[in-house]
Amino acid sequence: MIITKLGIDLGTANTLVFVPQKGIIINEPSIVAVSKPDNKVLAIGTEAKQMVGKTPADIVVYRPLKDGVIADYRVTQSILRYFINKACGFWGFIKPDVIISVPAGSTSTERKAVIDAAREAGSRNTYVVKEPILAALGAGVPINSASGNMIVNIGGGVAEVAVISLGGIVSWASIRVAGDRFDRAIVDHIKKKHNLTIGERTAEELKIHIGTATPLNEKEKLSMEIKGQDTVEGLPQNKVITSNDIAEALQPYLKEIIQAVKNVLRETPPELAADIIEKGMIITGGGSLLRNIDDLIYKTTSVPTYVADDPLLCVAKGTGIILDNLDIYKRTVQSFK
Repeated sequence: MIITKLGIDLGTANTLVFVPQKGIIINEPSIVAVSKPDNKVLAIGTEAKQMVGKTPADIVVYRPLKDGVIADYRVTQSILRYFINKACGFWGFIKPDVIISVPAGSTSTERKAVIDAAREAGSRNTYVVKEPILAALGAGVPINSASGNMIVNIGGGVAEVAVISLGGIVSWASIRVAGDRFDRAIVDHIKKKHNLTIGERTAEELKIHIGTATPLNEKEKLSMEIKGQDTVEGLPQNKVITSNDIAEALQPYLKEIIQAVKNVLRETPPELAADIIEKGMIITGGGSLLRNIDDLIYKTTSVPTYVADDPLLCVAKGTGIILDNLDIYKRTVQSFK
């Protein structure tokens, strides 16, 4: 099959590639391994993630996207080339049209940097669309209707809250509090409370397996045994961490997300606010998988809150919907000549 169109959810944590009629064909970490002496890219995606915390001094493993935007242009270009070539396979000599997600809070310069990187990586025509719009589309929201729809997209680097009506964003907020910040908060909390040093990969596993936005009672409480380094003696040690430890670690950052939601609600016109109270808001992105986050938002805002189906895939699915209906959604698409 000749691939002429690609949708790319270029996330801080993961990159997903959507192909019309085939769906999501790639889902890999947005991570790269680079050799310091010659500044050469050694591995990208899943292969690079396996190296995290295990490299010698002359190899650095990192994410070239920070808070959803390009922090390292050359390496981001390498990542895009890797995913475009992997998606197109044998037909790699045919340049595809590409739609790429960008944060709502990105500047025109940042959006142009994404488009330029994609073109140099092998795309023909490149367009960018703001993530909240893609997330809403992927969650099944009719964004072109004359009605208020609220989306809370919690990714790896950025949490974005937006009210969408008639295909555009009416009010929004973007904060740099999301999955990566959650992981670092867990690392810091366990070091402070349990005198145990762990890596961010272990913190991510704790977040996924036992993480919760609100404390759980004794009957519901989850636990997980982890390995780390004792901060006093410097020796390896096992500790049992509970879900309530994670809830305690995340509280300051969850409060920031809730404050962003409240700020957007305050800025929303009354007619659209009435629609949102009736329909509720939808949470997407990896952060929506945190247990009870929908209950926490509902209790603090009094607005019904729902987690989207397949929340990790919503942005990528949204790119597919736009690829198939460019004429319908042309107002949401941006390109730089």
